[in-house]
Amino acid sequence: MSTSAVLRSEWIKVKSLRGSVGSLVAVFVATVAITVLVFATVGRAEADNADAEPLFDAFYAFNFGQVAAISFGATAVSSEYVNGALRVSLAAVPRRGLFFGAKTAVLGAAALLVGLVTSFTTFLGGQAFLGDYAIGLGHPGAVRACFGGGVYLALMALFAAGLAAVLRSGVAVLSVLIPFTLIVPFVLGDMAGGAAQFLPDRAGQQILHEDPSGMLGPWTGLGVTAVWAGAALAAGWWAVRRRDA
Repeated sequence: MSTSAVLRSEWIKVKSLRGSVGSLVAVFVATVAITVLVFATVGRAEADNADAEPLFDAFYAFNFGQVAAISFGATAVSSEYVNGALRVSLAAVPRRGLFFGAKTAVLGAAALLVGLVTSFTTFLGGQAFLGDYAIGLGHPGAVRACFGGGVYLALMALFAAGLAAVLRSGVAVLSVLIPFTLIVPFVLGDMAGGAAQFLPDRAGQQILHEDPSGMLGPWTGLGVTAVWAGAALAAGWWAVRRRDA
C-alpha cells in the first residue's frame, strides 16, 4: 500500500471516530467560547489591572483548549486498541512504521490546522470586547504568539498520541496528562524553583508571552515542548513496532 493511500485511510479513521472529531471540535469551541465569556464579562476590568499582561492574557482559555487537544491525540490513537482494531489496521498496513507515521502525520496536521484557527480566532475574538484596552496583530509578539499557540496545541496532541501508543489506553493517558499539565507545574514551581519551566505546557506557553521570563525564550520554550512530543512519539513508535497487536 502506498504512503498516500495509508494517509487517506488514517484520515478516514479520524473523521469516522466520534470521540476524535468531538475532541478536535472542542479545541476550537471550548477555547473560543471561554474567551468570549471571560472577555465579555470581566475583560476590561482585568485589562485595567496593573499586573495585566495583555498578550499572554489573551490566550487564557488555552488552559482549557489544551485539554481538548490532549483528548484528541489520546482518543485517536487509543481507538486502535479497542476490539482488536490494531490487528485489522496492521493486516492492511503490515509496515508498522508506515502505519504509525501516517497516523501521527494525519493527527498532527489536523491538530495544527485547528490549532492555528483557534489561536487567531481566540486572540481577535477576545480583543473585540476590550475597547480602548484592545491590542491587535501589530502588537509586539502578537503574530508570533498566534502562530506559536497553534503549534503548541498540535504538539500537545502529538504528545498525547505518543503516550497513547505506549499505554494503549486513552483513559490512562488522560489520567496522567491532565494532572501533569494542570497541577504538577504549580507544585514544582513552588518546590523546585525553575524546574517547572521545562515541563511541556509551561515551556510551550512561553511563545504566548510578549517578554518571556526565565531561562527559555519563546521559540526555545516551544522547542522544549517539541522535544517532549518527539520523545513520546519515539516511544510510541517503538511500542507499535515491538509489541504484539
